[in-house]
Amino acid sequence: MIDLHCHILPALDDGALDIADSVAMAREAQHDGITVVCATPHIRDDHDVRIGELLRRVGELQRELERRGVGVRIAQGGELAQTAADELSAKHLRYLSLDGGGWVLLEPAPGPIGEELGKLASRLEARGAHTIVAHPERHAGPDIEQRLRALAMQGCLIQWTADFIAQQKEGGRDAPVLRFAREGLVHLLASDAHSSHGGRPVRLSAGFGRLREICSPEQVAWIAEEAPAAVLSGAHVIPPW
Repeated sequence: MIDLHCHILPALDDGALDIADSVAMAREAQHDGITVVCATPHIRDDHDVRIGELLRRVGELQRELERRGVGVRIAQGGELAQTAADELSAKHLRYLSLDGGGWVLLEPAPGPIGEELGKLASRLEARGAHTIVAHPERHAGPDIEQRLRALAMQGCLIQWTADFIAQQKEGGRDAPVLRFAREGLVHLLASDAHSSHGGRPVRLSAGFGRLREICSPEQVAWIAEEAPAAVLSGAHVIPPW
């Protein structure tokens, strides 16, 4: 499995506290069957993340994992805030794309997803960057379904948090997401983990287990394997349903 959204780089944003925390997160990933973790620190005004240093930091963590015998590959990336995206150079957009493949993880602005997110995705596409919309469950408004369908129609992929999906129950308050999954609006799952000390774990298997209860095996295989691998390769990804 591939985790496309994880704050695993140490002492950088609100993620891993130090290198020991990063290593513990990587061990969590390995235990869950995750082989690749994209390091996606926040790129926004309230975090002093220097984009030009990210490749070096990824390399440093990778070497530490190899030294400790942890079999997880760390891939470059970033969680790009909607409010910061237009300011970035083409070079920095490439640095922030997941594994350098051209897909950018985009964090919606606080509050419900609005029309401007789709307009930004179009501007990024014109600059050669494809958009993955991060954790829409945190940005739900009364028109969330229409907003997500519009984003999907223009070529965006929708990434939900695996732990959130794992906890969904039919008839529960957030249960519409299960219908979204059946209807093809769940394209990717990721951990969005920040630390081994608490919060969301570096775990995808429980989320995929929940999807297997409500979706076809072919659909879950696409979400779990084909789509994330294609994202890292830089392929043009179109959901098959």
